[in-house]
Amino acid sequence: MSTAPAHRPRTLVAGVGNIFLGDDGFGVEAARVLAGTELPAGVEVADVGIRGVHLAYRLLDGYDTLVLLDATARGGRPGTVYVIDATVPGGRRPAQSGAPLDGHRMTPDAVLALLDTLCAGTGAAPPRRVLVVGCEPATVEEGIGLSPPVAAAVPGAVRTVGELVRDAAVVP
Repeated sequence: MSTAPAHRPRTLVAGVGNIFLGDDGFGVEAARVLAGTELPAGVEVADVGIRGVHLAYRLLDGYDTLVLLDATARGGRPGTVYVIDATVPGGRRPAQSGAPLDGHRMTPDAVLALLDTLCAGTGAAPPRRVLVVGCEPATVEEGIGLSPPVAAAVPGAVRTVGELVRDAAVVP
C-alpha cells in the first residue's frame, strides 16, 4: 500500500497595481490588509505591485490557484467588487502580438500570457485556477491613496478573497 503524502493545494494571492496612480493601488492595499489575516495552510499573499515579470516567474514554483487583486474597470460604480474567473475559455485575452515587453506596465492578461509562454518552455504547469478579485476604480490619475469608494471596498474584497482561498484549500 502506497503512503504517498497527500497533495496540499497551494494558492498565491497577488496584489497588483501602481500605488502612485490612485485607485490602481487597490490590489496592493488589499494584499496588505489580507496579509494581516489568518489564512489556510498553503496560501501565500504577495504585494507584486508593478513587477509582473516577477509574478510570472514566481508562478513557475507550482501553484494550484492564483488570485489576483487588481483595479478592474468594467463600467460599474466606483468601489464595485468583481470576481472574475480567468480560467474559463475566453476569460483571458491573448497578449498583443508585437507589443514590447515592459516589466513595469504588464497587465494581468500580459502576465498570464507570459506565464503560458514560460510554462511551454519549461514544462512547468500554470495554476489550474485563476481568479481576479477586482474593484471598479474612481480614478487612476497620478496621486497616492485610494478614493473613498475604493478604500471602503477593501474590507469586502478581503472577505471575498478569504472565502475563495478557503474553498481553494480543499480542492484536491
